[in-house]
This record gives sequence, structure tokens and C-alpha cells, in this order.
Amino acid sequence: MTFAALELAFRASAIALLLVLAVSLFTDFRSVLAGRLGAAFALGSAAHAASYSVGTSSLVPIWHAPLIALSTGNIVVFWLFTRALFDDDFSLRWWHGLIWGLVTAFSFIGCVWIAPGGNVRFSVTVVNLIVLGFIALAVAQTITSWSADLVERRRRVRVFIVCAAALYGGLNALLQIFVAGGDVGDIANTVNAGLLACVVAAIAYAMMRVDGADLFPAAAAAPAVLVQPAATEESADQKLIDALMRLMADERIYRQENITIGTLATRLKIPEYRLRRLINQRLGYRNFNVFLNNHRIEEAKAALADPAQAEVPVITIAMDAGFQSLGPFNRAFKAVTGVTPTEYRRLKVNAA
Repeated sequence: MTFAALELAFRASAIALLLVLAVSLFTDFRSVLAGRLGAAFALGSAAHAASYSVGTSSLVPIWHAPLIALSTGNIVVFWLFTRALFDDDFSLRWWHGLIWGLVTAFSFIGCVWIAPGGNVRFSVTVVNLIVLGFIALAVAQTITSWSADLVERRRRVRVFIVCAAALYGGLNALLQIFVAGGDVGDIANTVNAGLLACVVAAIAYAMMRVDGADLFPAAAAAPAVLVQPAATEESADQKLIDALMRLMADERIYRQENITIGTLATRLKIPEYRLRRLINQRLGYRNFNVFLNNHRIEEAKAALADPAQAEVPVITIAMDAGFQSLGPFNRAFKAVTGVTPTEYRRLKVNAA
């Protein structure tokens, strides 16, 4: 079998897997933002599998340019997918679409105008620096959000999905910058296509090993089913829950800046993994930040409903409760109560 034939087989395998993955995600999780973005990312990756080659000539067939542009814009989808994957409350904004459009348009212009004009290295370098930038954002999102995930079954899978995609995309971007304008031959393209097929297969296999409802929780899903342990374990767990609630209610530990689950575990003198399991399986929370914010919001609700604090600014109440800024407080408060803090205060005043 020639290298060209082997490369074609790898590309076809990767495209087939990605299309199946996209259809599966959209069919089962189209009501969930992370599911829709995952399907879009799979489709964009299929465009990459169909169009990518190591090294770039100055002349790109006109039919090839849209695929390359979609492949480049897919890095923005990857970043958004990562955000939605690690933050159940993440929502799209109009400027997300604008960023995707700008990146895609620049890639297309690079294919049909900048590169043919004798600026291949400039076009390829800029495009791949953009790719590296969004990969860095996705990795940063993973690092900052991973520790707050309380569902053990999905934590490693999520990190694997992001890291595998980021590693493949990052190495390819660096390679393209290094060989911009040159042709490295069939062997490099065959190896790259084979690596892509392996990465896609590994991600698909990893996703099959967890419950889809854990990986992509439904937006309006029922509360998590609480696990009922054995009597002796239940007694020990209840003591820990009581101690945890005392930290929340009496010491208001949620007010501390940069409070982590490790901090709470240390205070309770138990391993971090046990506290994760306790909050998830016994209290029904999927995310540690949501657990903290619910306590913060309860304190804020009491303050907003207190006539004696009617003149206290909302931002002061938010900061006193443990929020670091007004924006996250407003979003979290409305997600829980359905109204803004100002509207909540007005409703309570009118009801008094």
C-alpha cells in the first residue's frame, strides 16, 4: 500500500468517526450547549481531516479554501466547547460568533489572497499563532475549572478530551509555523493523518466509558440521585455533613477569598476525594463553585430582604457574601432566583 493510499484510509477513518460522533452528540444532547458545541467541534474537525496537510503551498484550490477556513475557525469552537464542558452555566454571547467569523474569514482570505500574493509564511504564521492562542485559552479554562468538578466519573475524561485535542492541535500549529511554505512529503502527511485517526478514536472510546448524562448534563435535568450508603457509612457521612454545614452556617467559610475544596477538606481533616464524593453523592451538587455560590446567594437574599440594609449597595452585599465582582454575582443570583438582585430587593420591599 502506498503512502498516499494509507493517508487516504486514515483520513476517511477519522472523518467517518467524527461524523458519527457529531450525529450522536446532536441527536442525544442537542438541548445542551456543550452537546451542540461538541457536535460542531466534531464537524469542524472533520473539515480539518479532509483539508489539512503538513506544509502549505501558495496556491490553494478554491474548493479547498472554505474547508481550511472552517478548520481554522474550529479552534474557536474548541475553546467554547471547553468552556461549556467545564461550566454547566456557560452561555454563548453574540461576540463569540463574531470571533469565530473573524478567524474563519481571515483564514479564507489568507488562502485566496494573502498567500497567493507571495506572503505564505506570514499567512500561515498568523493563522497558527491564533490557533495556539485559543488552545492556550482552552487549557487555561481546563486548569481553572477542573478542580471544581465533583463528578468523579467525568473529571478525567473531560481533561483527556481537552488535552488530547489541544496536544494534537498545538503540535500541528507549531509544525506548520516551522515548515510554512514548504512541502515535507507524503510520509509526514500519512503520519499526521494516522495520528489524527488515533486521537479521534481515543476520544470516542473515552466518551463511551462514561454516562452521557454525566459528561453533558441536561440543562433542565432532575436533581442528582443521591446515593444511600450503608448504615455505618451513613452515620460517618452525616457527621461530616453536619461539620461541613457548621463551617458554612457558623463560620461562613464560603466568604473566604479563593476558597477551594482542598481548604475545606483540610478543615474537616478528610481526603479531598471523600469530600468531593460527599458533596456530590449526598448533597446532590455537581460543581463545587455552585455549592459555594448557593450559600453565598442565601446570605445575599437575606441581606437584600432586610429593611435595615435597604441603602446598602448591591455590590457591597455581593462582596460581603464572598463574590469577587458584581457580574458573576448577578448571573449566579438570577440563575437561582429568576430575578436580578435589584428586582429581588424591590419585590421584597413591596411585599413588606
